[in-house]
Amino acid sequence: MSVLAALLDRSVEQMAEAAADVRLFDREAIRAAADVWDNNLFPLFWAASTSRAGERERRAMTVLEWMAGLGERRRAWMTEQAAVAGYDIEPLLPPPVPSTPGRDYRGHVMAPQCRLARRNVEELVPDYDLATGSVRHLRVERAGTRLTAFLQVAVDRRFAVDESAPPALLDVWLDDVTDVVFNLSDTRGLVLDAGARETGIALGPGGRLRAAGGEYRLDDRSWHLSAAGRRADAVVPPRTRRSGRPRRPPGGDLGSDAYAAAALLHHAMVELRSVRYAARADHVPVLKLCRAFAGAGEAILAAGSQHGARRRETAFRGVIRAWAGRGGPDLTRWFAGVLRGRAGRPDIIETPRAPDAPERTPPSRGTEVSGAPTQAVLVMAAWTAAHTDYRTERPAAAQLQFALPPRADENPSEPWRLRTVDCAEPDAFRLRTDAFQGPGPLVQAGAPPAARGLDLRQGALYVATGAGWSPPVS
Repeated sequence: MSVLAALLDRSVEQMAEAAADVRLFDREAIRAAADVWDNNLFPLFWAASTSRAGERERRAMTVLEWMAGLGERRRAWMTEQAAVAGYDIEPLLPPPVPSTPGRDYRGHVMAPQCRLARRNVEELVPDYDLATGSVRHLRVERAGTRLTAFLQVAVDRRFAVDESAPPALLDVWLDDVTDVVFNLSDTRGLVLDAGARETGIALGPGGRLRAAGGEYRLDDRSWHLSAAGRRADAVVPPRTRRSGRPRRPPGGDLGSDAYAAAALLHHAMVELRSVRYAARADHVPVLKLCRAFAGAGEAILAAGSQHGARRRETAFRGVIRAWAGRGGPDLTRWFAGVLRGRAGRPDIIETPRAPDAPERTPPSRGTEVSGAPTQAVLVMAAWTAAHTDYRTERPAAAQLQFALPPRADENPSEPWRLRTVDCAEPDAFRLRTDAFQGPGPLVQAGAPPAARGLDLRQGALYVATGAGWSPPVS
């Protein structure tokens, strides 16, 4: 149970570290740490909620085994974070089950996710024509002091499929990116070179990505018809009713106040996980939530181990009030709404009165923003090609995420802030690695209806659009 509680506390610590300085913002670390508790938080409360030490340990062991069975990545995260907290949990867990291709609801084998190794890449060539591939999406972003990238390419199949089949997409994730060059002229043609020490990707006539390594997966519903798919089909066991049904997480009934605490923390984890959508990242109060829930694992264990149901419920009410006390008035109002709507418990904490906010008129799209920042740190840059998605036409788009310094009317010692902006149908999109090299000069050119350009670090990032940015970079 101590391990289980420590894993929760490590998640909160990881998220706080990832958001401590938005100039080194790590969106994926926050998403991954919060995602752990989507279907494991209520089991943790169930495991903790008994005063019998032996029963508590049996429950916690069941929960740990359930968590570790949710994939190799989850098990690796558990082992790593438990070690940081001072625990070696590998001897406690059953042997890992190797990852193998699965089958979809139709019984067709699905392409597995693979490391970018030369042998794996060579297996793609007989089934897919990479040389004619077309870039659907490119995203490069910070992960603390490192860079990562995601590349999605629509590739032509070399095997026969039904004409109505959706296009095959090759998804590539790159770790420790060292070199990026991309322009809108570099969207057709793909060469993958997966070496032992470095992975190189050539795009079009001049684009390139270099990284220490990565993974790829084919998003292709027709993969079972490929040569590799037929080989997998011959060895992967058929889908059965039992294998197709997801296992339910362990757990049991909780008292009203324990349930309220679990519902509140679960809802907070869902809110934190929503940074997976870049446009949400600058709206989620990551640091405030982490400050409120610091030490939550230890607090849950202490409350759940109280003797007697009444004492446990009183202790869980105290835990909720302590979380609210550390969160401040804004979070307390949010907590009260969650407790009322998710747990039917508006009585646990008092809702602070909302302050009378002065009226502020947001700038319209067609007006220049006074005091626009003159420097910025690039956190993320993404471009998406115009395409059809489930019979819906999607225009080309760009999305940028900046860390911006305090505004002119703010204290210069205030922390930098995150700002995510979007535009449709960019006329230009150029990106080089040095766009991510810390603070640099940011220049905004033009005004509607003429094209509006954003230039960072003297052309290392340049995006122009006639549609304007939403919201403005301010």
